[in-house]
Amino acid sequence: MKDIKRLTYGRTSVYNLNYHVIWGTKYRNRVLKGNVEVVLKRVLLEIASKYGFSIDHMEIGKDDHIHLLISATPKLSVTNIVRLLKGISAWRLFHECPELQRNYWKKVDRHLWSPSYYVESIGITNQDAVAKYIDEQRHKEVEIDDFEGR
Repeated sequence: MKDIKRLTYGRTSVYNLNYHVIWGTKYRNRVLKGNVEVVLKRVLLEIASKYGFSIDHMEIGKDDHIHLLISATPKLSVTNIVRLLKGISAWRLFHECPELQRNYWKKVDRHLWSPSYYVESIGITNQDAVAKYIDEQRHKEVEIDDFEGR
């Protein structure tokens, strides 16, 4: 039996589109921590709200990449969603987080994000597993760091 609570009803369609999206910082710089992490998460949620999709789960991994579980309408392509998230967030972070100037010192043509990204579509059966995986990113890193520090 299908879980009808997860379905979204549009004017001409019924859908459940979810994507696991990951992208990293340029040169894998570990800058997504502290104030940068707080601002990034806030900005990404604002972008999603403004452009009509939702970020159901979000977490930073190793301070150099981000995992998102995104739900969107069929009218929005994954390419456009990622373009909006990466482009707007980079611009906003460079303006709101002066500490990024240590790692990204160029004033012109500087890039916060690596140009590539990973995406996979998530069905109903995998959605809970992927959400749990994303939510546990920080916890797993702490355990690994503790183990390596012994």
